[in-house]
Amino acid sequence: MKTNLSYRLKASAILVMLGGAPATAVAQDSPETNISAFDRSYHNWYNLDAQQDNVHGVSVNRAYTELLSNRKSKKTVVVAIIDSGTDIHHEDLKGRIWVNPKEIAGNNQDDDNNGYIDDVHGWGFLGNASGENIKYETYEFARLLRQLSPKYSQVKSEKEVPAAQLQEYKTYLRCKQTYEQEVTKRKQEQAGLDAFMQVMQECNTILAEHLGKKTFMLSEVRNISGASEKVMKARGWLLTKYSQGYSAESFRAFRENNDVYLQQHLNLAYNPRTLVADNPEDINDRVYGNSNVIGPRADHGTPVAGVIAGIRGNNTGIDGIAENVQLMILRAVPQGDERDKDIALAIRYAADNGANIINMSFGKDFSPQKSFIDEAVKYAESKNVLLVHAAGNDGQNIDENDNFPTKQLLDGTRAKNWLEVGATALVADKNFCGVFSNYGKQNVDLFAPGVDIISLAPDNKYDKMDGTSFASPVVSGVAALVWSYYPELSATELKDVLLKSTTQHPKLKVITPNLESAKKQKVNFSELSVTGGVVNAYQALKLAEKLVQEKAPKS
Repeated sequence: MKTNLSYRLKASAILVMLGGAPATAVAQDSPETNISAFDRSYHNWYNLDAQQDNVHGVSVNRAYTELLSNRKSKKTVVVAIIDSGTDIHHEDLKGRIWVNPKEIAGNNQDDDNNGYIDDVHGWGFLGNASGENIKYETYEFARLLRQLSPKYSQVKSEKEVPAAQLQEYKTYLRCKQTYEQEVTKRKQEQAGLDAFMQVMQECNTILAEHLGKKTFMLSEVRNISGASEKVMKARGWLLTKYSQGYSAESFRAFRENNDVYLQQHLNLAYNPRTLVADNPEDINDRVYGNSNVIGPRADHGTPVAGVIAGIRGNNTGIDGIAENVQLMILRAVPQGDERDKDIALAIRYAADNGANIINMSFGKDFSPQKSFIDEAVKYAESKNVLLVHAAGNDGQNIDENDNFPTKQLLDGTRAKNWLEVGATALVADKNFCGVFSNYGKQNVDLFAPGVDIISLAPDNKYDKMDGTSFASPVVSGVAALVWSYYPELSATELKDVLLKSTTQHPKLKVITPNLESAKKQKVNFSELSVTGGVVNAYQALKLAEKLVQEKAPKS
């Protein structure tokens, strides 16, 4: 499964302590209310310029200062965010949330006759009319395994399968293998966590008895000397774990995250879709969901929104990239794998309701109703909508490994209105490409900042996170910025502008992303994507100006 979620250091440190390798998505630490809690070197770094600031951002601040200071944008660009839900009340998003002009809020009627009641700011495809909402979902391979097992579980060989069903049988085998690997991995992690917790409790008991108190400070442990061998061993073990990044809060969150994998994501008996009461395999069954665009887990969509449109220059929090922008919120991504039907209908909703750009920070390994999404992508193309998708956080070459949704369509063509985005860090050295970032010379178009990104968190908080999930909205933000000043461009022309104006690093060798292998191999950064570059707002605006001038009729 693809995990376009944040990649957290402290919980990764727990895995290191347990003897494992960092995972692609781990439990997050608590977000901060005050942004000053974070290292200032990470504040808004994605807006900076390599030449002027010696930080490899995308030159947004330079663009505003040198190219746009005396100009007014021509168009408000609507960016649809298909995600987990977004805190539309965040202080740093005031005035940035799209309002459906044809809908009257709170009257419980479908004023614009589009099938969605009170869809004032967008729509939630993960709930029902009673206000109930899905938070957790199974992975797609688990759903497929549950569906196909009755048909193929007793089959011993491909020879037993009719030719017309052979592809389906192979899908079953892949799902079964993936499922078994994931269950084994999570059960091993659970056993490791249990063993770790047992040792931690034993050490705490030994030290508590020595100190003569039930609770104690870490400083008191450091001050212990000349005690028995048992006490000194407990002291050494505990201090080592804390030095490696252990905290009770991170450990508890990581353990809860592992429980979610076993009880929801990988549980074949778990089926939350009954709450929605639709048929997820019928694209014409469209009347479901609710108007709740925040949902039970706005922790992913909120930082995505912040990168695109966080209010600039308000001395609060962060600076987003685009100013004249409105965010249409479409909640379709649970914690687990999204449903193809929900994504297809969300794309269609965005295209029908005036979205110019759709940001998609999600993905998975299997897409049983890919045709639904392909048709929606073509529909969006007919409506002049640009699609921006996160490449994924598995550290894989997606020229060789499936990553859905994809611009490669079932009919053999490629979507012309699609951008696939990998993630980079703020320093152009061997670690420039995020260790988690997917890549691909054919299937990843360009890169953007996605490592150590500080952005919004629900409830007026802020957080630091990694992931292609946050590189994608950097590109969406730059696209919205350019389009707001050059609305004459078509979606495909805008895409071309962004691709042709990337910052190049022709001589830079980087460690090839890989979360599984301990081997560190280097490759030219230019070989990891179609363009070999990083999106650049300053250069994109200059190229857009040139293109528009060339298109203008000669007098």
